[in-house]
Amino acid sequence: MVAIVDYGVGNLFSLRSSFAAIGARAAVTGDPAAIRAADRIVLPGVGAFGDAAALLRRSGLDRAVLEEAEHGKPLLGICLGMQLLLQRSFEYGTHRGLGLIPGAVTAIAPVVPPGYKVPHIGWNGLHFPADRPLHPLFRDLSPGDCVYFVHSYYAAGCEGDTIATTEYGAELTAAVARANVCGVQFHPEKSGEVGLAILRNFCEL
Repeated sequence: MVAIVDYGVGNLFSLRSSFAAIGARAAVTGDPAAIRAADRIVLPGVGAFGDAAALLRRSGLDRAVLEEAEHGKPLLGICLGMQLLLQRSFEYGTHRGLGLIPGAVTAIAPVVPPGYKVPHIGWNGLHFPADRPLHPLFRDLSPGDCVYFVHSYYAAGCEGDTIATTEYGAELTAAVARANVCGVQFHPEKSGEVGLAILRNFCEL
């Protein structure tokens, strides 16, 4: 069973429907016991990093997520949920993340050329590092396969754990992974067949 963590933010029911579409059992839950009992964990998120981090800690769900990740349970962060996996964010101040993956969340605007709209919204192709094997999360995908992004901030300083990038006037982090912990900046639940394939691969990690 996949536990989709409900801490007050996120596209929860679209995610659950996407897992149902691939034949995977998933439950939206804010119960730490259910998270601990699950086979896999998904940490979604939309909105501002600081607010989401505060909600996650206030609910106590951060401890369940951290403990299960440290025990080796597969964990997938999506969009803001991926950003929360990092050490810190500089979105409207400085905020502490879960620290499962080194790096910091910084603004897109200073790194993309003038004229590029922020937020970055729309379909962009995935590019995979040439100096390492394709991560199992992207098994059977091809370079250039498109997924759907909505974000104004991105993960920086995590090159050693980057498993996919995308081009938006600059190379931006699209996905990260370290051991059993993965994160994607895009929304697989809004990314058609490619997104469903990624969720299916996650269920097989």
